[in-house]
Amino acid sequence: MTLLLLDLDDTLLGNHMDSFIPAYLKGLSARLASVADPSLMVKALLAATDHMVADADPAHTLEEKFDSVFFPALHLQRPAVQSLIDTFYRDDFPALAALTESRPAAINLVGKALARRDQVAIATNPLFPRTAILQRIAWAGLPPDQLPFALIPSYETFHFAKPNPAYFAEFLAQLGWPEGPVVMVGDDPRMDIAPARQLGLPVFWVAKPGAAWPGPGPEPARGRLEDLLPWLDAQPPASLLPDFTNPLAQQAILRATPAALSTLLNGRSAEDLLYQPAPGEWSPTEVLCHLRDVEREVNLPRLRTILASANPFIPGQDTDRWALERQYQQQDCLEAQTDFLYARLELLALLASLSEPDWERSARHAIFGPTRLSELVNIIASHDRLHVRQVLQSLPTPILS
Repeated sequence: MTLLLLDLDDTLLGNHMDSFIPAYLKGLSARLASVADPSLMVKALLAATDHMVADADPAHTLEEKFDSVFFPALHLQRPAVQSLIDTFYRDDFPALAALTESRPAAINLVGKALARRDQVAIATNPLFPRTAILQRIAWAGLPPDQLPFALIPSYETFHFAKPNPAYFAEFLAQLGWPEGPVVMVGDDPRMDIAPARQLGLPVFWVAKPGAAWPGPGPEPARGRLEDLLPWLDAQPPASLLPDFTNPLAQQAILRATPAALSTLLNGRSAEDLLYQPAPGEWSPTEVLCHLRDVEREVNLPRLRTILASANPFIPGQDTDRWALERQYQQQDCLEAQTDFLYARLELLALLASLSEPDWERSARHAIFGPTRLSELVNIIASHDRLHVRQVLQSLPTPILS
C-alpha cells in the first residue's frame, strides 16, 4: 500500500492561476468593497499571502499568519467582516469553477488508487480556507464528502506552505508518520517536486509534453497521470520509502513536530488529553511532558556539549522513568506543549547557526559509541516521529481530515 500525496491545481484540477487568481481577487474585493477599498484589499491580501509562504514559525497557523497582516493593513477586525467573507465563499466563490476543468485522468487515478487500497491525500498548498479547498476538490470531480482522502490541508490546520519542506513534514506528521511507501505527485518542479525531495520523499513529476526539467538535481520520474500507477508497480518497493536522514529533512521534521501536535491536540477535551490507551501506555499529556523535558535536559545540552568540546563523552539517560517520577499525568498538557515549543525553537535556532563542518563534529555516546552531531539530530527527529505517532494513536476521537 502506497501513500500518494497528490497536488491539486494543475495536477488533479485544471486551474490556470493566471486567470483564476485575478478573478478570485476581483470577486473578493467586490464583496468587501463596503468595508475596504478594493485596491488596498488586493495589496493587503497579496502581502498576507506572501507572509504565509515566508513565515516558518511553527507557533502559528497559516490563518493566524494571514490575519496578522491582512486585517491590520485594512484597519479591520475579522469578526466585523466575517459574515461578508462567509458570503463570498458561499455565494461568489462557486462561480470560479467555470475557470477550471475536471480531468478524467485524475478521477480515474484516484478511483483506481483507492480500489487497490492505496492511501490518497490532497497535498495542495494550504493558502485558502477549508471551504475553498473543499470546493476546488469537488470541481475536480472528486467530491471530498464521498471519497476517503487521508488528509486535506487548509490554512486553519497547517502552519507551513509550499515550497517549505516543513509543509511535507507537517503533512506526514498529521497522518501519524505512516510507515511504508510515500510518493509526492505534482506538476510544479519548484513547489511540489524540489521541497518534497528535500524532505527525502520519492516524487513523480506530472510534466507537460516536451517540458524541460529546470532542476535542481537530476530529473525525476515523469509522465502523465495515467502513467503513475504503472510506474509505481514497476518500482522496487524499497525505492519508494522516504529517506529522512539529510540535515534539511531533519530540520523540517523538528520544525513540524510542535506544529502538527498543536493541530492534533487543538480542541481536545481534558479527558482526551489524559487518555491512556492501555495500562502502561502514555497519554498525550505524558508524551508532551516527555518531549518537553527531553528537549530541555537531553537534546539541547548534548548538542551544546558537542559544539563546545572536542569529541566529548555523552552519558546515556533513562528518561522513560520520568513519567512516573515527575507525575506527568498530573501536569497541564497545554502548558507542556507551550514549553516544548519554546525549547524546540531554541534547538532550531542552534541548528540554523551550524556550519557544514559542525554537523560532522564527533562525540562518544555511552550507548551508541562513536557518533556525530548529525547522527544525534537524526535520532531526535526519529524520536519526534515515534511520539507524534504515539499521540495520534492515543487520541480516542478522529481528527479533521
